[in-house]
Amino acid sequence: MDTAFTTTSTAFLQIGATTMNETHHAAHRKSKRYFIQHFVEMCIAMFVGMVALGPLWTVTFSALGLPRLHDNAELHALVMATNMTIGMSAWMRFRGCSWPAIAEMAPAMYVPFVALFPFMWADLISRGTMFTLGHVLMLPAMWLVMLRRKDEYMHSHKHHKQQRRAAAEPAVAPEPTAQQGSA
Repeated sequence: MDTAFTTTSTAFLQIGATTMNETHHAAHRKSKRYFIQHFVEMCIAMFVGMVALGPLWTVTFSALGLPRLHDNAELHALVMATNMTIGMSAWMRFRGCSWPAIAEMAPAMYVPFVALFPFMWADLISRGTMFTLGHVLMLPAMWLVMLRRKDEYMHSHKHHKQQRRAAAEPAVAPEPTAQQGSA
């Protein structure tokens, strides 16, 4: 009897451990998927911001009688980074990301370009290389910022919106019942 009980208990423990392990792995895969989904969505939003807002700058510069935006590589890079930041920030906020997460992500658009300016000024890289490398370096810069706030990026967008809504609702104390009021 003891052997049967031990065997049965061991079998149940193994099944339970296997199920818990599988559940943990499934949740981990889901978290990774959310992380990658956030990254891809931000990249798409950056591209949309760059394409949608780029012409507005060109029209604005022309209307103000300023030189063409494309004539100055540094200004062009910073305007492009601004367009990408606006698109990405709007999307992040729409999807429920916190303001601190958005504020931390914004420099990832600018830092790669600014870091490359001295190399371009010293004629070590061309203007085109600066633009290409700036965009390429932006991706690992974003990834690093995301790793800093893994908890924020490893959940669904629905999770973010629920957290924001809960934080915005004032904590209300329950009203006393008739019994509590007379005590």
